[in-house]
Amino acid sequence: MTLRICTYNIHKGFSQFNRRMMVHELREQLRQLEVDIVFLQEVQGLHFGHAQRHTDWPQEPQHQFLARDIWPSTAYGGNAVYDHGHHGNAILSRFPILSSHNQDVSDHRFERRGLLHCEIAVAPNRPPVHCVCVHLGLMAGSRRRQMDALARRMEAIAGTGAPLILAGDFNDWRNHADLELATRLDLREVFTDDGGRPARSFPSHFPLFRLDRIYVRGLQVEERAVHFGLPWSRISDHAALTADLGLPA
Repeated sequence: MTLRICTYNIHKGFSQFNRRMMVHELREQLRQLEVDIVFLQEVQGLHFGHAQRHTDWPQEPQHQFLARDIWPSTAYGGNAVYDHGHHGNAILSRFPILSSHNQDVSDHRFERRGLLHCEIAVAPNRPPVHCVCVHLGLMAGSRRRQMDALARRMEAIAGTGAPLILAGDFNDWRNHADLELATRLDLREVFTDDGGRPARSFPSHFPLFRLDRIYVRGLQVEERAVHFGLPWSRISDHAALTADLGLPA
């Protein structure tokens, strides 16, 4: 059995510099990827101003609008809450989500961050896959503390042999996660080349920085792709990443 997964920072459904509302185009592009599990960052759960300004703004939260008819199980963790709405991370799944938990790992009040952890039943008579959607802070110290919190939770809950996927926007342009997280949890980053560098994913029109990641344990990497340039660069400032992951026999 093979799982196809995607991670994507969707920029709250707007194009780069917030020039255009792109949530409808985003939904169509995600569907064309034909993925089983989607890890999304900067998902707009609610925004009164956008709903008033845009006549085609979805009536339901973005993760529910994007998942409709394709991914029956969803989880959302609202991290940044403000007077006119909130946004955070989401996981969309073709398979049942058995449990979900959003852990607040905010390092200060000006940058709200969370780790959305789900257990997903991907096949009968198999242990669930632990899936964590990640969006780490902009400051190195914040990221270090957030990765430590993530590692401690997975060590306590997922054990040493449970299948595990961590995916999202790590903001880790210096590639410290390999030392601070991957080694500790026995993870492999699916795009890392022989030089030890993950894929370039930002900005989406011509990626230069290695911000987005997919780390796995207990799954075999079969295929991988970075989706940048048109039409993706019209949708968000980040590229989307996909990977085909084989479950052990």
